[in-house]
Amino acid sequence: MKKVDFKGSVILNPVPVVLITSRNKEGKDNVFTVAWVGTVCTKPPMLSISIRPERLSYEYIKESMEFTVNLPSADLVKKVDYCGVRSGRVVDKIKEMNFLMKEGEKVSAPYIDDCPISIECQVKQIIPLGTHDVFIAEVVSSHVNEDLMDENGKIHFEWANLVTYCHGEYFPMTKNSIGSFGYSVMKEKTKARKAEEKTKEITKKTKSFVDKKTNKDSEKFKTKTKRKRVFKKIKSEK
Repeated sequence: MKKVDFKGSVILNPVPVVLITSRNKEGKDNVFTVAWVGTVCTKPPMLSISIRPERLSYEYIKESMEFTVNLPSADLVKKVDYCGVRSGRVVDKIKEMNFLMKEGEKVSAPYIDDCPISIECQVKQIIPLGTHDVFIAEVVSSHVNEDLMDENGKIHFEWANLVTYCHGEYFPMTKNSIGSFGYSVMKEKTKARKAEEKTKEITKKTKSFVDKKTNKDSEKFKTKTKRKRVFKKIKSEK
């Protein structure tokens, strides 16, 4: 297939899309959307985000040297987009989007409880590059919804229905795995065992969902029945 050259263009896609929360020295909070985010180190755990200097959050983060990365689920995509196109200088985006905020454990920046995953960070270095500056930060605490973790403590990001950004559009993260690390050299017995474990995992998750729905429907039925009895009693007393 013939290739088309795009000189000097960063076309690395898709990328994660996240909501960055920060707090300035006056105690004012802000949130904005970032797609240029990445892991840069394991020990110590570090990540990076790229921000234009003219952004309000750039000022807040440079003041406090702290921020929180919030990973949104697909049902928050409209709010994600809004926080990317509206400025905190003009509107209180946290209030407008009715986000449920929680105080950070290790940093001053709050995190968005509506998001299934939040990562608290402390800035270690700021590198000016051009249109953007890179903020390299150490991860000091993370918050994960408990329903994303299995009995072995493994985090299943695919259960969170996360969002990716690709060339100006948002896409949901697929829940269908096409492989796992090291599977290309995995022995057949190991493959079979892992496939069995995956099936059990899915079955358990499905059963949990069905049980919750059944209990919810049962409660609705009980409430409805109770209301009918009360109404019938009131009617008979008239």
